[in-house]
Amino acid sequence: MNDNELILQTIDLTRYFGMVKAADGINVDVRRGEVVGIIGANGSGKTTFLNLITGYLTPERGRILFLGQECTGESPRRIVKLGLARSFQIPQIYTALSVMENLLLSLSAQADKGTVFWQPLYTESWVREASEILARFGLESYADRPVSVLPEGGRKLLDIALSFALKPKLLLMDEPTSGVSIEDKFQVMDTMATVLKESNITTIFVEHDMEVIQRYSQRVLVFDEGKLIADGNPQTILADPEIRKAVLGHE
Repeated sequence: MNDNELILQTIDLTRYFGMVKAADGINVDVRRGEVVGIIGANGSGKTTFLNLITGYLTPERGRILFLGQECTGESPRRIVKLGLARSFQIPQIYTALSVMENLLLSLSAQADKGTVFWQPLYTESWVREASEILARFGLESYADRPVSVLPEGGRKLLDIALSFALKPKLLLMDEPTSGVSIEDKFQVMDTMATVLKESNITTIFVEHDMEVIQRYSQRVLVFDEGKLIADGNPQTILADPEIRKAVLGHE
């Protein structure tokens, strides 16, 4: 396995919404094992960038390569099968089901099995694998409880665990600490970061919390009005007064 391998490449990626360029010629290379943070003011194009990569939006112009394979315009389902998964700002989970049942559904999707018949999800191998995943994310005590009882930090961890169950090579996360209390955010991020690093999953995450960006990203991309205006290490990026003004509205 080549740690310098190019895992994601976007070339001149462009998307309009009416007269607004939500993505304006974005060129990004991400290599295997990197942890890349994305920052920018509201409306700067961060989530649009994730939506383009994961097939929820189609670009007007440009290309997306994943592990050297063209995936521009592919469906979200096809992109997941290639090894690119995503979690959302609002966790995409079934709150009426148990934590274990949510994991079993994700494992079923990864195996490309249907879910018309509920009982076949409870296979010995899937239950064992789901239990192992829950343990890695510190959620094993909630396995048989409904998602509705999970605290917000637990829901975030479960959402990441569901994406992890898809066995991705690259995971995109949209504001993983959004809605999580100040007291819990670092515990949530520590757990996520440890599991993803141990599994050698390359990570790109959008985040509004500069403390989280500084502590957990190795590299930062800065978006402003659909453009990528900076790309570098977090210490240099966050110390730049012009970037702080563009992202935070003040120096």
